[in-house]
Amino acid sequence: MSPRQTAPERIEPRGLADYLEVITKAVFQSGMSWRVVEAKWDGFRAAFHDFDPAWVAALSPPDVERLAEDTRIIRNRRKIEATVHNAEEMVELERQYGSFRDYLRSHGSFEATVADLRSRLKFVGDTGAYYFLYVVGEEVPPHTEFRRSRGNG
Repeated sequence: MSPRQTAPERIEPRGLADYLEVITKAVFQSGMSWRVVEAKWDGFRAAFHDFDPAWVAALSPPDVERLAEDTRIIRNRRKIEATVHNAEEMVELERQYGSFRDYLRSHGSFEATVADLRSRLKFVGDTGAYYFLYVVGEEVPPHTEFRRSRGNG
């Protein structure tokens, strides 16, 4: 991060919808300007019913098609499909572990958590996983150390 950039705001997730919203923002920011995503975020909240995990997980191909034509959001069909997949996966993980936070904390290390997130969720790479974990209040290494370990520092 340059000195002009500020860290994203951290949240205290109140439920699975908060986790789904943050991971969806990470997905849509991948390869795009965060400013573009931020400018449309209210539209995302409306289009995805405030990121209700069960509602998003139940979206059908015709629903995805409608979202891909919705000008309130970034109309990237693959990322919309990834959001549906990620909601399905997150609902299942919460069922298995009792809470999504318990799932996140079941890995023993930041690296293991990132690896598991990358294997389960679509459009989530190292940087998206770091952003997600940071925003939802999980322990992450300092940003400069993370970037250096990825060859970006």
